[in-house]
Amino acid sequence: MQYAKLGKTDITVSRFCLGCMGFGEVRENALHKWTLGPDDTKAIIAQALDAGITFFDTAMAYSFGTSEEYVGAALRSLAPRDQWVIATKYSPRMPQMVDPAVSGAQWIRTCIDNSLRRLGVDTIDLYYMHSWDYGTPIEESLEALNEAVVAGKVRALGVSNCHPYQLARANDIAAAHGWARFEAVQSHMNLIFREDEREMLQLCAEDSVSTVPYSALAAGRLSRLPGETSKRLEMDTFAKGKYDATAEQDGVIIERVAQMAQKYETSMTAVSLAWLLTKVTSPVVGATKPHHLEGPAAAANLVLAPEDIAYLEEPYVPHALVGVMAQKRG
Repeated sequence: MQYAKLGKTDITVSRFCLGCMGFGEVRENALHKWTLGPDDTKAIIAQALDAGITFFDTAMAYSFGTSEEYVGAALRSLAPRDQWVIATKYSPRMPQMVDPAVSGAQWIRTCIDNSLRRLGVDTIDLYYMHSWDYGTPIEESLEALNEAVVAGKVRALGVSNCHPYQLARANDIAAAHGWARFEAVQSHMNLIFREDEREMLQLCAEDSVSTVPYSALAAGRLSRLPGETSKRLEMDTFAKGKYDATAEQDGVIIERVAQMAQKYETSMTAVSLAWLLTKVTSPVVGATKPHHLEGPAAAANLVLAPEDIAYLEEPYVPHALVGVMAQKRG
């Protein structure tokens, strides 16, 4: 496994981050129905640690907070605290949740304390704003987040699902006030969704902000040929809304991934992740079965030839923004 520094901090992270959205209690109204219980969660995390993955990503929104509980318990039981980096996220309030008596800053403080309790730690290594908070002035959010850093509750800050101009503006404001800045950005990027290459990756490279993209395999689409299915592909209505409209054009790229897998005598997963490693700091990869971690292990040692990278990239056409990034706010 390779390692890198997180932003301008002294935090070292593995070049792959284990996404923990697949861990947590399944409830009737759960968005994800394939999540693992505490014992299976611990087994996957133990395997990830054995593979050299030291970076783990969860959120208060995953499985009603039980992902944080399962992940925190597993990590605490498996390795000393200084041998793993935990990232979690707070969810900005929806408009209907805003209570005039509770400020945005108070909401952030409450969320941090609740995540610390669920994780069972004294400090969160990387704390993300899960999506841009249009209901709270960014100055108020940054001041509250900086307060947590000063208090030792958080080591570094990140933001997920934002536009490049928002990241740049936030970090300019933080610099002007002497506050902690966003050291990492987590957004949607993979071989069939590359819109971050327009501005975000260049901004992050120039400002030394780490890129930690989610959906590294497009919810499994980049790990198998078109037409092949899996339990997650069949159940994940959220991901279907992101990719089904572009399935035909994406299929050309997926076919090329399969060709490269044959050429390099490896898996489609390894090829897709090896490509992503040439672009970003630490892709988030999910795992709910032991073999799901074989791809990142192979990708860490796979070097694609420049002409093969170009071959994989050539069929790409611009994609419309999807999910939370497509919502009109502000």
